[in-house]
Amino acid sequence: MTVPLLSIPLGLRAADLADGEDRARIGAFVRAHPAATPFHLPEWNAAIARGCGQRAHCLVAERANGEIAGILPLTEIGSPLFGRALVSTGFGVGGGILAAYDDAVAPLADAGWALAERLRCPTMELRGGPLPGAPWLTDSTTYLGFARDLAGDDEAELAAVPRKQRAEIRKGIAAGLDVETGRHDSVLKDHYSVYAQSVRNLGTPVFPARLFREILREFGDSADILVVRQGGTAVAGVLSLYMNDVVYPYWGGGTQAARHLRANELMYFALMRHARNRGCTRFDFGRSKTGTGPAAFKKNWGFDGVPLHYAKRAPTGQAPREINPLSPRYRMQVAAWRKLPLWAANRLGPLLSKGLG
Repeated sequence: MTVPLLSIPLGLRAADLADGEDRARIGAFVRAHPAATPFHLPEWNAAIARGCGQRAHCLVAERANGEIAGILPLTEIGSPLFGRALVSTGFGVGGGILAAYDDAVAPLADAGWALAERLRCPTMELRGGPLPGAPWLTDSTTYLGFARDLAGDDEAELAAVPRKQRAEIRKGIAAGLDVETGRHDSVLKDHYSVYAQSVRNLGTPVFPARLFREILREFGDSADILVVRQGGTAVAGVLSLYMNDVVYPYWGGGTQAARHLRANELMYFALMRHARNRGCTRFDFGRSKTGTGPAAFKKNWGFDGVPLHYAKRAPTGQAPREINPLSPRYRMQVAAWRKLPLWAANRLGPLLSKGLG
């Protein structure tokens, strides 16, 4: 971020996300910013709003000459179980204030909190970006982000992976599994089937199927699905986003059979190849909680975890909402969810997950 050479007045406004021109201007600002993620894009917020029945907002800091100085995309989330919150951004691992100039940060944070109060959201969350100070509560220990550059070809990619994980990938390659990448209904259906099983086994509710359809609709060619099959049956799948030559594998998982088949290993290795063929130069493996199995899995692929910086705010004397499934308060619920029949988890999950954000 920089300080403007001329002190041009700065104003704040709410974006009209139904206006194609306003969305296009914000999207262009996001794509040109070096710290941007897909979770800052209007496409993300619009897909989340329709897919999960929430409301999308976006605050814009703008110069009198029309230059965008910063944005704050926000998702208004309401849930009988998990409460209300204003999140930047909903269902994303990134977001927060995206500013081209330092003087846009504090006004956007203040305006965001004022909006949270007007909407009666007792918690506001910023997932990344420049973080305001007190009374905001910051967290730099819960989550790690994993990203690294892609290698030039398959052999170089294998060489970049530690030896033990490299052997697992080779087993997946040799297993005779089929890989398909696309955006059509059959891969979407197979991905949802696999993903639903995966998250049930982890003890968390699955998102509504409409969410994934809306993501593909909004992102167009900047999103796709890769599915791994054994004998025509899907055993692993991942929905990925693409932006500025970076691939973001986001919603991925595998069935219980995927483990001994090394289908997850093949899936991510095949995605690296697919991303290179699309012109990507970097692989963003997303976030994982510190000290967990998923974090160790990503480290085994040659990714170094970097602390992610988040912030929350609640009214004075109140605690922000807590939705971390590793929290002791959710231990019994997670254990019980793992035992649900898949049909029941798929029926109940979307009703609960759309309020998590």
